[in-house]
Amino acid sequence: MASAWQEEQITIAGLQVQLLHGGQGAPLLVLHGAGGNPGWLRFHEALAQHFHVYVPSHPGFGHSERPDWMERVHDLAYFYRWFIEALQLAPLAIVGFSMGGWLAAEMVAMYPAAIRRIVLVGAAGIKPGVGEISDIFLCTPAEVLQQQFYDPTQAPEYERLYGSAPTPEQYQVAAWNREMAALLTWKPYMYNPKLPVLMAQVQTPTLLVWGRQDAIVPLNCGELYQQAIPGSRLVVIETCGHSPQIEKPQAFLDAVVPFLTVS
Repeated sequence: MASAWQEEQITIAGLQVQLLHGGQGAPLLVLHGAGGNPGWLRFHEALAQHFHVYVPSHPGFGHSERPDWMERVHDLAYFYRWFIEALQLAPLAIVGFSMGGWLAAEMVAMYPAAIRRIVLVGAAGIKPGVGEISDIFLCTPAEVLQQQFYDPTQAPEYERLYGSAPTPEQYQVAAWNREMAALLTWKPYMYNPKLPVLMAQVQTPTLLVWGRQDAIVPLNCGELYQQAIPGSRLVVIETCGHSPQIEKPQAFLDAVVPFLTVS
């Protein structure tokens, strides 16, 4: 059954923020990666059968206002504390993808009492010991898209999302997203050297989800997160790239929903 969802602009800490939300139940915050908010997708709809799902565009992404003080992922974590408090969402669960997974990790280290469970999907934030995080800012958008999927033909929404040329507005938003992501994740690129130490103190139940063939954030990062976070569990999705929620949505949901719905 389809959930009713809506898009609106809300004000958090003086910033205008684009927010998609829908569903019923306990709050679930979904944090997008460096590419920006993809819109309300099938996996959001499936999660909305169990939760009230909140899908904001981070400040500086999409149609959210860009603050001049925000320079690091750590700064973004402070903003989301204000977001959670303003909407009275705590305690809540969080799912973070790629850069959004790094953000979720910073958040749970900063204010663990507000977060009851986290899912990190292909998360940046930890420097791999094997391989390297792909430098998406040295690649063209077309090359990044190619790296994102192991086999685009198995992604049911691929054609709808990527099958046509972007409009001028979509092209401009993508450029803004890329610029903001570069600001937040540069030097050191896509990781926080302190994060393994911070993760060692995390007691929040944590699930890690990775595509076996992730060509952007290597599986070794998931293994290092698992080693760092006490009691965390790593689920590896076979024949899948960096975005299992799009490439293999059912396998993604089969891993995530039982974990999130534990009372």
